[in-house]
Amino acid sequence: MATVGKVIKCKAAVAWEANKPLVIEEIEVDVPHVNEIRIKIIATGVCHTDLYHLFEGKHKEGFPVVLGHEGAGIVESVGPGVTEFQPGDTVIPLFISQCGECRFCQSPKTNQCEKGWANGSHDVMSPPETRFTCKGKKVLQFMGTSTFSQYTVVNQIAVAKIDPSAPLDTVCLLGCGVCTGFGAAVNTAKVEPGSTCAVFGLGAVGLAAVMGCHSAGAKRIIAVDLNPDKFEKAKVFGATDFVNPNDHSEPISQVLSKMTNGGVDFSLECVGNVGVMRAALEACHKGWGTSVIIGVAAAGQEISTRPFQLVTGRTWKGTAFGGYKSVESVPKLVEEYMNKRLKVDEFVTHTLPFEKIDDGFDLMRAGKCIRVVLNY
Repeated sequence: MATVGKVIKCKAAVAWEANKPLVIEEIEVDVPHVNEIRIKIIATGVCHTDLYHLFEGKHKEGFPVVLGHEGAGIVESVGPGVTEFQPGDTVIPLFISQCGECRFCQSPKTNQCEKGWANGSHDVMSPPETRFTCKGKKVLQFMGTSTFSQYTVVNQIAVAKIDPSAPLDTVCLLGCGVCTGFGAAVNTAKVEPGSTCAVFGLGAVGLAAVMGCHSAGAKRIIAVDLNPDKFEKAKVFGATDFVNPNDHSEPISQVLSKMTNGGVDFSLECVGNVGVMRAALEACHKGWGTSVIIGVAAAGQEISTRPFQLVTGRTWKGTAFGGYKSVESVPKLVEEYMNKRLKVDEFVTHTLPFEKIDDGFDLMRAGKCIRVVLNY
């Protein structure tokens, strides 16, 4: 390609500071350094984590930044030391790395990686090193990816090579939301056949969690959300019951306990609200109930419950990216989708041109979408 070995000028949505709209700017994207890959992004989803960092996280650092972490594209060029990828490969950049060598990657118990960006800067959500500049200023790369740019540079341990025939404006969602929710049910909670589950929050991650519970053979899946418009959508993914907490005068944990003769076997919190996290745990059946925290709460907030809830046998767990080891798992999930064994198309409710990115954020804040996909 004519761009190989050269700095690329392209369009990107820059978040100059928190609580301000994104600005479409021309940025410079450096050549890939050692072990890095430069990717032309074809499509990207708008995830609530992007919205969280910009408007809800109360982070003073981590700006200016190019957000986005749910994309798919084509390798434009590779840096020194890269042997597994070449220009033209179809790929999904990943916010969870898999170096394959560290003690975490060697363990089947976790999908964390010591060499990933989050190892030292999870609170800021952007590593200090970046390949982006704009107007002479360094612009950070969100979660090591930054898919709200026509081109990005990613370490090779955070890239999955996928089937080149896969539709990128759909499988881009396997870069975060679908894997996160689905995996939380099948990998982290380990939902069992015949069990009863409750999923709190019916955004893309929550609906993917519903799908995971259904795939694992749950007999009853209770979808919990304040927006009744989402209940029909949840049915598509396997939900059997629907509860709006606003329809009840007593705490939702008590409502679910009465519905299920003592509580659910598994609950999954997909909201990012510490009060909901507690409610999800306390909705579990004593003796064996398991609750999984998936949502990210605002900075500085803490979770709490009475110790008796855990002493009597409930388990509280957390998950990132659904427990999937990213580099090896995402290509397999793309294959599952291509073979019609995994729903992904059903998550896309809006497709917009990249320049309409702020409209995508507005749709998400208003609860009028499941996933907005931006096309370059």
